[in-house]
Amino acid sequence: MIALEKLSKIFPTSNGDITAVDNIDLTIDEGEIFGVIGYSGAGKSTLIRLLNMLEKPTSGKIIIAEKNMADLQGSSLRKARQEISMIFQHFNLLWSRTVRENIAFPLEIAKLSKKDKNARVDELIDLVGLTGREDAYPAQLSGGQKQRVGIARALANNPKVLLCDEATSALDPKTTDSILELLTDINKKLGLTIVLITHEMHVIRKICNRVAVMENGKIVEEGPVLDVFRQPREEMTKEFVKQITEPEETMEAIRELMKTGDTSPIVKISFLGEDAEQPIMTNLILTCGVSVNILQGKVSKTRDGSYGTLFVQLQGNQEQLNHALSYLKDQQVQTEVMTAHE
Repeated sequence: MIALEKLSKIFPTSNGDITAVDNIDLTIDEGEIFGVIGYSGAGKSTLIRLLNMLEKPTSGKIIIAEKNMADLQGSSLRKARQEISMIFQHFNLLWSRTVRENIAFPLEIAKLSKKDKNARVDELIDLVGLTGREDAYPAQLSGGQKQRVGIARALANNPKVLLCDEATSALDPKTTDSILELLTDINKKLGLTIVLITHEMHVIRKICNRVAVMENGKIVEEGPVLDVFRQPREEMTKEFVKQITEPEETMEAIRELMKTGDTSPIVKISFLGEDAEQPIMTNLILTCGVSVNILQGKVSKTRDGSYGTLFVQLQGNQEQLNHALSYLKDQQVQTEVMTAHE
């Protein structure tokens, strides 16, 4: 569906050239939700703007639905762009227009008949859950409702690709989850290919099939989300995964516990897939005779399975502790004995 081949974007400045996107090769399958994650300055916003030619590449190919976007001009480019819509962090709504009028705007440009336009707007209002708010103005809407308007407007012309530029960054966590659920529902109902950029691993974890990690204009790691959670290779990826698996308040509590002089080992246990649903701790206690002090635990759901992390303090004699660590290894769960510098 989308193929990037040796794609680069260089911005010339008075202080020298800045390479925002650096020789990227990437394939995104039709109908998947693909995430691109990176910190500010990584190049992810430039990358997504290259996909619909809001930025022109310095070199390389952008192939979408078998067309090289970089070769298109004029009416051919405008026609290809109609199949690629975008939603933004700050909504970009027309503040003097109602919900209905905002959603209708691209249909007016496409010169749809009044009957067809009204029917399509009604359909989209229902799809994004804004029934009853048709005549409200943006200033009268919550942040989540504004983004729903933005999504409906982006879907007006039946695009094949939806680009999401930090679409949930301005929203609170609960509203973020509701928008992510809406995007997932749209992906299933319409078979839409969604490319989503973010700096939040929670967003990637919740709805993406695959993820690419960007740093300094390059993709440093890419793969299925569950695989990336299980075995992140690059330091940048490990930082993002820790947003979910090692919340700072948990790590601070562990560091404080270690300062007390208690030498009982603290172990981080990572579960994957069906193992995340199994009573491994109960079996550990019964089999090895150790006492287990659970410090923190969480099972995270991804699109393709569960990934769980559990921080526990094991208490017992040395033989029991060795038996416990050996038992966990035999269960094919990842274990890491925490140290004071963690």
